[in-house]
Amino acid sequence: MRPQLEPHDEFNQQLEASVHPTDWQNPTPSGRYHLVVIGAGTAGLVTAAGAAKLGAKVALIERDLMGGDCLNTGCVPSKGIISAARAAAFVRNATEFGIHVPDGVNLDFAKVMRRMRKLRSRIALNDSASRFRDLGVDVFLGPGKFTASDTVQAGDTTLKFRKAVVCTGTRASVPPVPGIADVPYLTNQTVFSLTELPRRFGIIGAGPVGCELAQSFAGFGSEVFLVETTHGILPREDRDAAAIVKKSILNDGVNLLCCSRKTQLHQDGNRIRLAVQSHDTAYNESVDALLVAAGRTPNTDGLGLETVGVNFGRNGVQVNDQLQTTNPAIYAAGDICSKHKFTHSAEFLARTVIGNTLFLGRGRATSLLIPWTTYTTPEIAHVGLSPGEAAEQNIPIDTYTLEFSDVDRAILDSEEDGFVRVHTARGKDKILGATIVAGNAGNMISEITLAMNNRIGLGKIANSIHPYPTQAEAIRRVGDMYNRTRLTPFVKSLIEKWLSWTR
Repeated sequence: MRPQLEPHDEFNQQLEASVHPTDWQNPTPSGRYHLVVIGAGTAGLVTAAGAAKLGAKVALIERDLMGGDCLNTGCVPSKGIISAARAAAFVRNATEFGIHVPDGVNLDFAKVMRRMRKLRSRIALNDSASRFRDLGVDVFLGPGKFTASDTVQAGDTTLKFRKAVVCTGTRASVPPVPGIADVPYLTNQTVFSLTELPRRFGIIGAGPVGCELAQSFAGFGSEVFLVETTHGILPREDRDAAAIVKKSILNDGVNLLCCSRKTQLHQDGNRIRLAVQSHDTAYNESVDALLVAAGRTPNTDGLGLETVGVNFGRNGVQVNDQLQTTNPAIYAAGDICSKHKFTHSAEFLARTVIGNTLFLGRGRATSLLIPWTTYTTPEIAHVGLSPGEAAEQNIPIDTYTLEFSDVDRAILDSEEDGFVRVHTARGKDKILGATIVAGNAGNMISEITLAMNNRIGLGKIANSIHPYPTQAEAIRRVGDMYNRTRLTPFVKSLIEKWLSWTR
């Protein structure tokens, strides 16, 4: 049974009416489908809509909520509460700007979450079952399972297909922490159902989800204990970038229990006892709620993949570079088969799979340049190679870094903690990767992504006039840094001779 949306208020009822209406009648199929898509998260929705708009006969199967994690338990609700936490932080820090708020921050957590649910229900219309039906997609609500190499069982209905696409995504992993089976805990699937603010909040996992929500709940007033199980928060990010976010998180009052060892959980009345050995300090904290944000597990159970020759494992469904599984008639897209578990990555993998399934295309997943953003304060945005990845591939690089403490707009905004860092091929202006740490880094990284996709070198970015004062001007100034390296002593001597002749 699909879990009940909580709380069952008007906005969650509107959400349910859009993405899993209780009175939905599955259609009666007629003939073979060009595509049967299992899973209506981002990858599944884009695949189904794109194929249907091209005239293909498409069936879309979803056992839970259309929109998947992104709409229901990921990007949309998390950014809804992050925006509220940032608003609260701005009010707290208003005195720095000469603004006095007499009563300070009087935060109503129930209203914060109500606002999030209201906005989520509004956005849900884009992913609704009725919208996709109107696009010409046959929408089946219920479980889907392969029964043969050309058939899928959707509830009591058998669907025949020419090609099928698995887009079932992932769910939160449960780490092997002693005692975790004996205590109630939240994941991203349940944390957005909270209506009361936990006074003391424990979070296991210091990746993007853990750090974003730790900072947000601390901003709401919770005493947060963030348990980091590896050495350093945000392990996928530039270490200097992660250090800036760590400083910010600590300044916001989060208790960071890093390099945790011997973590144990116990029920303690209505609370949860969190015992952690962090460096040389033993912590034994009682928390009102516990969030587990320690990785993702692929949703492969119940699909019948083993009966149709589709290989899968702990990392999801196995695909080649064209997103084809070990069964030539079955493809996969999105988090279920990609190391980049982002909504925008799922969308572009879906675009690739449409061409490869319907038109014998040869689009390659590895040809996609995938940027990403961690929505802490400040944000971290990254695209392309990191120095470590460049070293592993024996690619020599040059690195150019401009601190925001040297950028006028960042100084005026009191957002000096951050930088723009660009990596180029050694001795050239070809951009291989970049990291930006800034309040709006997620918006800024697209300029560099565009340049990389279109082979625009760092030197040419320097020739693009940016409005002053903006934080994005820092990107142009990094281009200036590259151009100054071209002024070698020999070139400088030629310029000096020329100027002396023309004096």
